[in-house]
Amino acid sequence: MNLGGPTSEESVKTFLYNLFKDEDIIKLGGGVLQEALAKGISTFRSKKVAVDYKEINACPKGCTGSKHCLNRQNNVVSTCCSPINPLTERQRRGLEKALKNEMSEWNPSVYTAMRYWRPFAETALREIKEEGCTHVVFLPLYPQFSWTTTGSSYRDWENVKKEHKEEIPQTWKEYYVKNYHLNKTYLKSLNKRIDEALDNMDEQTRAETHLFFSAHGTPIAEVESGDPYTKQIEETVEAIMEMRGRKEQYWLGYQSRVGPAKWTQPNTEDLAFRLIRYGIKNILMIPVAFVTDHIETLVELGMELKEDIEEEGLHVENLTVTEGLNDSELFIQSLVEEVQNQLGHLHADEMKQAG
Repeated sequence: MNLGGPTSEESVKTFLYNLFKDEDIIKLGGGVLQEALAKGISTFRSKKVAVDYKEINACPKGCTGSKHCLNRQNNVVSTCCSPINPLTERQRRGLEKALKNEMSEWNPSVYTAMRYWRPFAETALREIKEEGCTHVVFLPLYPQFSWTTTGSSYRDWENVKKEHKEEIPQTWKEYYVKNYHLNKTYLKSLNKRIDEALDNMDEQTRAETHLFFSAHGTPIAEVESGDPYTKQIEETVEAIMEMRGRKEQYWLGYQSRVGPAKWTQPNTEDLAFRLIRYGIKNILMIPVAFVTDHIETLVELGMELKEDIEEEGLHVENLTVTEGLNDSELFIQSLVEEVQNQLGHLHADEMKQAG
């Protein structure tokens, strides 16, 4: 389960509409007001957002996403496709290959359910039913749990099941991965990305580099309501630094703030300005909550942050962003472990019957 992203300039507006219509993102209780707001925001923002997606177009030579992508089906070369689509497909394929190697007795298949663009949960449900699966593990590509991400995907799945309840076999058994923010292999995969980035620096730059973890922010109201996301982000960062022997200076900020509401602090951009004014000139940005490169990592951190620093009249000698986990071997292995954790308690004879 992942966020999804537009696959063409025309689909940007619909993607944004689906996003802001989600009651777990903007809590207006649905209805006419929610729909009107979603239409207004998507109309207002779609042109600017489309420009960003064109900057990071992931399929300049043809579709590399899933078989459900309309570009693939219609043999169209997109100029405005989010990288989250082909990268999630690579993650799906990588996980399926690893599961077939390590859990061959289950005859496993992996399907994708995007929240705000194709393939939607309804498509995944039909594929799973047609395959004849008896055990279904739901695996969000969000290591830290939030009601706005994992929670939203699970609520969407429940709604789809209600609409198609006649199609679901009575023997169907479901297992839900809630979070895996302290999975040691996941932590190792992040650590490896950090080491890869540091290894590309000269010795002096590496010695002067501060680690800057950045996560998607949330409104303070979400934190106060009991959403565990922010606490789990902090736990992930501390676990990584403990694994690294706390030998580097490190910071944590929250990005992607929108609207007038108070959001989690410190804001990534504001903190970056402050650090540079302190005299810190070498910064390694680490997208800690994003496991698939997309607009937040490639545009917000990779492009806009540098531009904002320059516009502020500040100078940084080296500002690098680590590569996303994407389909890296260690990250895929951490997903295998989460699947195994869900199914490992089942009796051996039940395993033989599972498809």
